[in-house]
Amino acid sequence: MFDTILIANRGEIACRVMETAHRCGVRTVAVYSDADAGAKHVVMGDAAVHIGGSAPADSYLRGDVIIQAALDSGAQAIHPGYGFLSENPDFVEAVEAAGLVFIGPSASAIRAMGLKDAAKALMIEAGVPVVPGYHGADQDDALLAAEADKIGYPVLIKAVAGGGGKGMRLVEDAGGFQAALESARSEAKTAFGNSDVLIEKFVSKPRHIEVQVFGDGTHAVHLFERDCSLQRRHQKVIEEAPAPGMTDAMRKAMGDAAVKAAEAIGYAGAGTVEFIVDGSDGLSADGFFFMEMNTRLQVEHPVTEAITGVDLVEWQLRVAAGEALPMAQEDLSINGHAFEARLYAEDVPAGFLPATGTLTHLQFTDQTRADSGVRAGDTISPFYDPMIAKVIVHGATRDVTLAKLRAALSGCQVGGTVTNLAFLGALAGHDGFGRGDVDTGLIARDIDVLTAVPAVEARHVALAGMAALGVMETGAETGFTLWRALRRSVILGWGDEEHVVKVRVMGPDQQRWFVGDREVEAVKRGGRWVVGGQLAADVVVANGVVTVFEGYGMAFDVIDPLDRAAGAQGDGNLIEAPMPGLVRSMEAQVGQVVKQGDRLAVLEAMKMEHALLAARDGVVAEVLAATGDQVEAGAALVRLEAEVEVAA
Repeated sequence: MFDTILIANRGEIACRVMETAHRCGVRTVAVYSDADAGAKHVVMGDAAVHIGGSAPADSYLRGDVIIQAALDSGAQAIHPGYGFLSENPDFVEAVEAAGLVFIGPSASAIRAMGLKDAAKALMIEAGVPVVPGYHGADQDDALLAAEADKIGYPVLIKAVAGGGGKGMRLVEDAGGFQAALESARSEAKTAFGNSDVLIEKFVSKPRHIEVQVFGDGTHAVHLFERDCSLQRRHQKVIEEAPAPGMTDAMRKAMGDAAVKAAEAIGYAGAGTVEFIVDGSDGLSADGFFFMEMNTRLQVEHPVTEAITGVDLVEWQLRVAAGEALPMAQEDLSINGHAFEARLYAEDVPAGFLPATGTLTHLQFTDQTRADSGVRAGDTISPFYDPMIAKVIVHGATRDVTLAKLRAALSGCQVGGTVTNLAFLGALAGHDGFGRGDVDTGLIARDIDVLTAVPAVEARHVALAGMAALGVMETGAETGFTLWRALRRSVILGWGDEEHVVKVRVMGPDQQRWFVGDREVEAVKRGGRWVVGGQLAADVVVANGVVTVFEGYGMAFDVIDPLDRAAGAQGDGNLIEAPMPGLVRSMEAQVGQVVKQGDRLAVLEAMKMEHALLAARDGVVAEVLAATGDQVEAGAALVRLEAEVEVAA
């Protein structure tokens, strides 16, 4: 076993690797950027090395600097985590050339699976079923359109070097093919430096089921499947293991195919073979097709660990250190069921835009495995993925475990930023998901229901008012006197609404609240407040925001009447940055006549591109930012000329 390893990553996965390494008696070296100087993984490491600026290109993608840090710190091996350099074969070769061990597959294995078209040709040769499609090198527009016609619509355009849904477009008919092709190529070029695409048949009612494999360079085993069908824009949201409705015959067929794929490229370490499954008529052993292989540890690996009892990071360390596979296929078995939900800083009502902010509060239930790279007090940076935590639960059956997931999500408390927690809770409570009737289109079909804003009741507003005014404590803190009741008021903001909330403190254990024309009684019983007939939820006040931890967290702004005007937003003619990010392209030009829906700029933030569109017809009056500018949330980018009313 190694004495010291360097983790060439950050956040949740760096912390995850360190936990296992420390349990195995292995010293760890963290690396960090300017933005991560005080991050959780930096504190967890036995040593830490600064590697550059906040942007990934200036730090976590600097392979030469990372290798030098490993050499200088006495590390014998580098664990890449996932993302960044984890699937970069040139980095693997550089690590090995420096006399270090790369804790993962060989450069040749990564290259074999790095381009989707070449990987599928290799899988066909190995006897692994693939989706009908075009994977050729000829990228002529007319040829690609003809191939799409031949395959039959709907089709998927996918970047050959892609992943995570980037460079992927669904095309329903021939009329939309050219625009989708151009869009996919542009995003692929930005994300991967390669604009080549492939065309695939789009499977009706598709399910995304993947198989965890582990190899030693010669032989491989599989650790069963994970269902990752609950996706939004091709990004996984909730994963589970094993897959609902899986049969023994199909599990064996998929497992055998995954092992063939791994052994065909001499795979060493942890990897995932991803399949698209036709779920239109149940699961069958001939209804799955190879999509791609991820030559690294996956974000969702904890659900496999939960049902198999295997620590995949420990296996990675042991095999990379020269040990044989720790277990044979016949020794592996499934125990119970597991779910993982990805908790992100996201503004769901605004279209799941990545969010930033400082976490003022972060708490999980005792029964939850929460893999997280942040703590209360940490800042969600615009430079990296906005994941807060992976919420993982395990139980004896799927129904039992799903109930645990609902409880775990309900018990999560996050303050300081908007999150997708309510969305996850709605998804965990979805009837179809509860029945195991899942496919990759479920979220899109029911998006309105799943993203409904939690209802705020008068008792929630009253509870927020109690915290804002500091009258939850009894005694002298309430201002209560024997000769008169205390009367106070506060203005609370909830979305676009304002609530003027008034209170009469009747005594140390009794208050009467007035929320508009509604009256709410608050009484203290047994040391706990009961507000509006309900036991009061936990409440946190920080930075002028009161968060009531009911309904997955309700954040109320405490409004100073003197400052209300300061928050006014322009004149309606400005196109503003919805989040901090990089102006990838500024397409608007002064004097340009635009129509509603025309693309004016593209903002890149947290590894995603966001098109900024004209909200109305008009003429561009000013362009206030340029391609390459780094802008803050709310920065004005384009101004349209004021609308002129035409007399009838």
